[in-house]
Amino acid sequence: MLKTKDIVCLFAVFAFIVHGDAGVEFVPVKEGDSVTLNSDLTEMKDDDVIQWWFENRNTLIAEINESSDRFTVYDDVLDGRFRDRLKLDNQTGSLTITNTRTEHEGYYRLLINSVRKSFYLTFIDQISVTEGDSVTLDSDLTEINDDRIQWMFGNTLIADGNKLADSITVYDDVLDGRFKDRLKLDNQTGSLTITNITTEHAGHYKRLIGPSPLLKMFSVSVYGDAGVKFVPVKEGDSVTLNSDLTEMKDDDVIQWWFENRNTLIAEINESSDRFTVYDDVLDGRLLN
Repeated sequence: MLKTKDIVCLFAVFAFIVHGDAGVEFVPVKEGDSVTLNSDLTEMKDDDVIQWWFENRNTLIAEINESSDRFTVYDDVLDGRFRDRLKLDNQTGSLTITNTRTEHEGYYRLLINSVRKSFYLTFIDQISVTEGDSVTLDSDLTEINDDRIQWMFGNTLIADGNKLADSITVYDDVLDGRFKDRLKLDNQTGSLTITNITTEHAGHYKRLIGPSPLLKMFSVSVYGDAGVKFVPVKEGDSVTLNSDLTEMKDDDVIQWWFENRNTLIAEINESSDRFTVYDDVLDGRLLN
């Protein structure tokens, strides 16, 4: 009897980092996905004027004028990089960017009358590594120059390179010492290497460069010695646990178990041509 055992780890993929007086909301996204920049309004007022700017190029990309009942997206600007990708919520004024590409990365500013809100849209690099191996998180720099580079695991600082202070520091004693003697910061590029990685190092890493700061995010999945595959997913999204089979044989029996509760949730018996999902178990948490 074959059991396929996959464990799903849920990692939060939202980071909020204070930037100046206004605060910048960092919004991570995978290339090709849609992302919504929230206005935080529940409903617009009759005299509201809302503007969305792509600040990397100081370009107006969407505008709402409630008094004149005008909703406009300027998706042909900047060589059409936003063409057919912008959607305005006619109740809240939130902006959705669909089918995102790396050319959409950067700062966005929301103006609601005299109120400002800033966002930084950044893309997640997904990396898979086997337990015991090393992995290098690329800084994308050829040289640090005068920039300060910081690396964070979740919200914990684990490495800091400051060229002006001629300082390269790794904080490997944080988080109960899980990174002890495992961190190496390249003193030229600022790239971070994690050696002898284990499953407790799986999760989200942030790279911050400069005072702005320029953000990049990495999602690291670690395959355990026992063949456990860690699959990150955002709450509300769909996820597929792959059997790695190209085709089932006539006598195959396949079972999927939710091992937290030692519960059978799906079964295939090829010889009897039976495909069954038990989605009413565990208080119906897998229904629909």
